[in-house]
Amino acid sequence: MSTETINANACNANVIGREQIHPELIVLRVRPDSKLFDFKPGQFAVLGLPGSAPRVPGAEPENPAPEPDKLIRRAYSIASASLERRYVEFYITLITSGGLTPRLFALKHGGKVFLGPKASGTFTLDRTPPGKTAVLIATGTGLAPYVSMLRTILAHETRRKFVVLHGARYSWDLGYRGELETLARLRPNFTYIPSITRPDQDQHFLGRIGRIQAILEQGALEKDAGVELDPEHADVFLCGNPEMIKVVSEMLAKKGFQRGDSKTPGNIHVEEYW
Repeated sequence: MSTETINANACNANVIGREQIHPELIVLRVRPDSKLFDFKPGQFAVLGLPGSAPRVPGAEPENPAPEPDKLIRRAYSIASASLERRYVEFYITLITSGGLTPRLFALKHGGKVFLGPKASGTFTLDRTPPGKTAVLIATGTGLAPYVSMLRTILAHETRRKFVVLHGARYSWDLGYRGELETLARLRPNFTYIPSITRPDQDQHFLGRIGRIQAILEQGALEKDAGVELDPEHADVFLCGNPEMIKVVSEMLAKKGFQRGDSKTPGNIHVEEYW
């Protein structure tokens, strides 16, 4: 997160949609005042609000409080399709001790917000061979870049396999669940595997139970998607909780997967923004 002095034109976009998944999760749609930048599915953009912007009730006290004329900024993965030119969509979790999210959660429909002038990031499908299965693993709002990928690519891609494995504490934390379940019914090359870690408090959930690494060890990809976790046939994307990324990366390394870098693409692709 960074700050900068604001000017009269800093808040250059409007909130045109706000869906509250539950009190600590929202989907925010933002329309820029000028032409929307181009982006690739999987990239991120910057949102910002001044220190003077109101915060939601229940946010932790700020000590020290930010200067009112400073713009508080943070990068968020884009969830909307790159084909969507009217707005950009973000999937955001509330951090009550944070500087920006308590202010973003206080935004109403029509509210003004800063949207950065471009998208950035290399967490895209560009460096993966088109014939390989894309295994997209996320916890929490780490799902956002995959939603952008699926909304963009599954509109025309009918052969390449995609699998989303999304972990959360409870079923009501599984944002986009309805859309992904529908997409999985309509697209035979897409499989959606949701999982939760606190089933004792969510007994109506009928999906898989346990942490992501346990779900993989149970053979969920093979059983639910018919996909072998093999570096010759699949590339794995990881986004979300750092501990999940660490544990799953180690598990994959034992199977012969390698993390990519600037020189070699590898077959493990990681987005770390926590």
